[in-house]
Amino acid sequence: MTSLQPRAGRRCHNSVNPLHSTLYFSPDFTEQLAGVGIDDAGAAYFAGRGAAMGAVGPGTIAATFYNFNPELIARHVPAVWETASPRTVLDARLRAADATLRRLLGEEAVASDAMAEAARLALRAAEACTRHARPLYSAHADLPVPEQPHLAFWHAATLLREHRGDGHLAVLLAAGLDPLEALVSHTATGKGMAPRWILATRGWHRSDWDAAVERLRGRGLLDADGGLTDAGTKLRQDVESDTDRLDLAPYEHLGAEGVERLTELARGFLAAAVAAGAFPSGLS
Repeated sequence: MTSLQPRAGRRCHNSVNPLHSTLYFSPDFTEQLAGVGIDDAGAAYFAGRGAAMGAVGPGTIAATFYNFNPELIARHVPAVWETASPRTVLDARLRAADATLRRLLGEEAVASDAMAEAARLALRAAEACTRHARPLYSAHADLPVPEQPHLAFWHAATLLREHRGDGHLAVLLAAGLDPLEALVSHTATGKGMAPRWILATRGWHRSDWDAAVERLRGRGLLDADGGLTDAGTKLRQDVESDTDRLDLAPYEHLGAEGVERLTELARGFLAAAVAAGAFPSGLS
């Protein structure tokens, strides 16, 4: 077995994770959550992603989601659980994932041997995920694996996403990046969401964004034009490298050949999803 190449796990994650994320931009998700009484987009997201943890309060959502304004969260949580229970939300979310993958990829791809192989590989990788200090991953790891391969793949992608995400939050905290500073500095790398999307979905105001920019400038991480300085670039590179280190186990467990194959399969599915309009324009 060949050794795992540097950043191979990150490359695999960057192919698998967007397939998971298509759900939260999907009209199927909106439709299914509205069908159980949750017709506000913010409430739907907090409930849909947080339901695996149970009927938690706004503090738990703020802690585990990290970069949302707690005031926005408190508008919807815990009230959303009075509209639909976590179990009802999880069932609606799985129906939405089913409809989304069928719509974006087509019935042939959903039923293909390649999809079944991707599910097996992703679930194999997830066997090595660890629960300690990873609340969102741990909550999702308690859920049953769906029987249909495309849903099993989506479930495994969820496990891998939240495992890396939980570790990433620990790294951001250690780097001294608060929720908005993390968003601003990520956007400055050219890989994050556009500010207008962040402000529209995360509940922050332009004044909050500008204050975070000034804090980062004061630390020597942003220049006068809002770009990353050398120190800022190094900090963001260190954040990603440390996240890779905390997320290495699933990909080492899968092995170099398995990681390469899962990346290949996921990239093919992702290309089809993007071509089918999975993500809105102007997102980044």
